[in-house]
Order: sequence, then C-alpha cells, then structure tokens
Amino acid sequence: MKLLLTDSGVTNGSIRAALVDLLGKPIADADALCIPTAGYGGPDGDPGGPWRFISGRSPSPMTELGWKSVGVLELTALPGLDRERWVSWVRDADVLLVNGGDALYLCHWMRESGLADLLPTLRDTVYVGLSAGSMALTPRVGDLFVGWEPSAGGDTALGLVDFSLFPHLDSADCPENTMAAAERWAAGLAGPAYAIDAQTAIKVTDTGVEVVSEGNWRRFEVAG
Repeated sequence: MKLLLTDSGVTNGSIRAALVDLLGKPIADADALCIPTAGYGGPDGDPGGPWRFISGRSPSPMTELGWKSVGVLELTALPGLDRERWVSWVRDADVLLVNGGDALYLCHWMRESGLADLLPTLRDTVYVGLSAGSMALTPRVGDLFVGWEPSAGGDTALGLVDFSLFPHLDSADCPENTMAAAERWAAGLAGPAYAIDAQTAIKVTDTGVEVVSEGNWRRFEVAG
C-alpha cells in the first residue's frame, strides 16, 4: 500500500504533488472513499466534525480536492454487511481518505470491521491519513494521545509503519503541542518517531520513507 500520512490534509503544493505521484494519475481521474469514523471517537467529537470532513467543509483539505468521485465508508457499518460487498468497494477505490479524531478508536473499528487485515493487501491503493488517520497506522500513539481507551488498555496502534507520529506541532489550535512536548513524548517510545506540522506529510512506499514539507518537522531516533 502507498501511504501519505498528513497532519492536516493536503495543505500545500508539495503534499498535493506527492499525492498525485502516488496515484499515478490526476486527482480528477481518481475515485476516493472517505472514512469519517475517527471523528466520533475523540473527546471533542460530535456529529458536525464527520459531516464537515465528508462534505469538504473541514479546514483540512481532503474530500474537496476535485476527485472523480467520493464515497463514504463508515467502518461501524461494515460488520453488518456482506464482506465481499464492502471489500469490492475498497478494492475499486484509488484512494482512501481517512479522517482525524481519535486514533485508538479508529484502530478499534479498523480491526472490528476487518479493514485492518485488508489494508496490507491493497498494493495499488493510496491511503491518505489526516492526524489520527495517520497515527492509526503507527506502532504506538504514546500515552499523550490516548483519549478513547480500548478494553485491553495500552496505546498500541496497527503497526503498518515502523515509526510513530506527533501531529499538530506548534499549532495555534493545540498550543501544548510544542517541540519540547514532542521530545518528552518521543522519549517514552521504543522506536523512531516524527513530529510534524500542518505543512508536512510522510510519504511511504516500497522504496522507503520521505518527508514532504513546506513547514516544520523533526525525526526522533530510538533512545539509547
């Protein structure tokens, strides 16, 4: 699978160019499925957030980029549907646009729905994460970002990449997300990590990991 893990969506020309490169065709020729589920799980989650994400009225550009088509894949609905039916929808999509909110809530429903098992088999599909939608693919979110708590506890995410993410670096909306806070967060992890701001994304392909940025970011190596 090809990944574009963003902080705040497709916010600048460099991130947009990386998206087009991953797609291998213009955005106008690509079919998208958006996944709003994480937006319900956060402590500040409400019905308005997922609606803004779906309708393209969020401040984080995702669904409004000019796709050929956009559909909605609500993960909480999938366990009640025939698996072959919804899997065909996912396989037919060129890109999955995954909302922010609560990363562990999103991980829970990715596992419950079966999407977590399907993702590694999607060789040509592009996954674009927004904040929690990006963090869900990491090994751990870190104690700082545990909001919704899984029944088993912990901060373990899906682990489809080998690094963790600290989003919203130096954001006016998250004044506590300073570089010093990111350093403390990273010190509690057992693996590499990135702190990224709204103008930064991490591009992941079979050939490696690339930081795409017109802003501020930092990589933290494994302690010790």
